[in-house]
Amino acid sequence: MPQLTWQKSSFSGGGNGECVELAAATAGHIRLRESDEPHAIATTTPHTLAGLLGALKAGRIARP
Repeated sequence: MPQLTWQKSSFSGGGNGECVELAAATAGHIRLRESDEPHAIATTTPHTLAGLLGALKAGRIARP
């Protein structure tokens, strides 16, 4: 896997392992991880991620 440049979400919490990080991957994909489990990486597309974020903001998905 090529070296990824991770960027912390501006909405992430403090330094207590509550950070969501994103990195641009090949072929138009985005990689996601949580800072306290950096080896567990999910891959998605920008379109799918935008749909998830839109649903969260609109309250269509309950936050834990």
